[in-house]
Amino acid sequence: MSQQPYYLQADAFAQKLNSVVGWLARHGVSLLGSAEMSVRGRRSGRMQRIPVNPHRYDGVQYLVSARGHSQWVRNMRVAGGGELKVGRKVRAFTAVEIADDGQKVRIVRAYLKRWGWEVNQYFQGVTAKSTDAEILAACPDHPVFRITVVS
Repeated sequence: MSQQPYYLQADAFAQKLNSVVGWLARHGVSLLGSAEMSVRGRRSGRMQRIPVNPHRYDGVQYLVSARGHSQWVRNMRVAGGGELKVGRKVRAFTAVEIADDGQKVRIVRAYLKRWGWEVNQYFQGVTAKSTDAEILAACPDHPVFRITVVS
């Protein structure tokens, strides 16, 4: 018996808020570093858009999926990259998923320090102040991708 991967789908309010944040990013307004990410759909082949909070840790950029194994995560695994957009500035990137290990624990802890006010509810009680073991236990539910801008 296999367990479904963790995924917390956005409710109607969150979908509307994401729509607004995405619209703002497309029009050049980044809220606290947010951007609109586009990634090619694994089935449709069309670019799918979603607002994200790129997270910089030790000079490297990451995308953390607070909601779990979402559609953008599944698409990213197939596409291997996408684009980040704020206004007219579009940055293509490649993406490599990070293994569930000590490095990911440090990235997730830093992400929770920066974005916890927005995403703690998706981490089922895990916060930036949680132990390494608690964060490591949550890591399989929250994919992280290292992104490298290519243009």
